[in-house]
Amino acid sequence: MLQSAQYSLNMIQDEARELVRRGKVSRQQPIYILCQYIPAREWAFVECELERCNFLLRDRIGDLVGREEWEND
Repeated sequence: MLQSAQYSLNMIQDEARELVRRGKVSRQQPIYILCQYIPAREWAFVECELERCNFLLRDRIGDLVGREEWEND
């Protein structure tokens, strides 16, 4: 039986940062918008991890990813 991927907060943050970087989502949008980019069968795991880390789905993506860091400035 296949086990579902475990989503750590770092993995979720990395995915969100990449979506912001590519312009798919805005830092001002609520976190729940990420469900469009994560497979439906995995979303429950993401939601549980966010809740465990005291994030609400209505919080902004900017709160989740923190301040932007520029590597090649």
